[in-house]
Amino acid sequence: MALTEGKKAPAFTAVDQDGQTIKLADFKGKKLALYFYPKDATSTCTVQACNLRDGFKELSKKGIEVVGVSPDDEKSHLKFIAKQALPFRLIADTDKALCEKFGVWAEKSMYGKKYMGVLRTTFLIDENGVLVKIIDKPKVKEHASEIAAAFGL
Repeated sequence: MALTEGKKAPAFTAVDQDGQTIKLADFKGKKLALYFYPKDATSTCTVQACNLRDGFKELSKKGIEVVGVSPDDEKSHLKFIAKQALPFRLIADTDKALCEKFGVWAEKSMYGKKYMGVLRTTFLIDENGVLVKIIDKPKVKEHASEIAAAFGL
């Protein structure tokens, strides 16, 4: 089931880096940038996370919450957050349930080898839980401004 802009985002309940429950309902009345990335501490994922870190204050001023999701566990997320001084929460989607719910767990290919992995994608969800924009293959070096622009801010 492919997600569509203008439709409700799928409800979810997951666990963040601190083992705290995080739900879509927690963001009612707020804008949410839910970004899916393949792996903590890899080069492209680090560039993306640091760009969001650097733009975090500006996004927050505009009322946008940022939450990252990858299949890494809480321990990996805690190290990634500490090393890169990330000011936002990371969901530990170790069973890939959230990735599958949002349609980003898919077959990928590298050097002719096929494997399953996370498609780098960001879902922008408005105050009412509606998907306002799906950013496929976000520009990792300018992702914060890409999010702000997509929200029309």
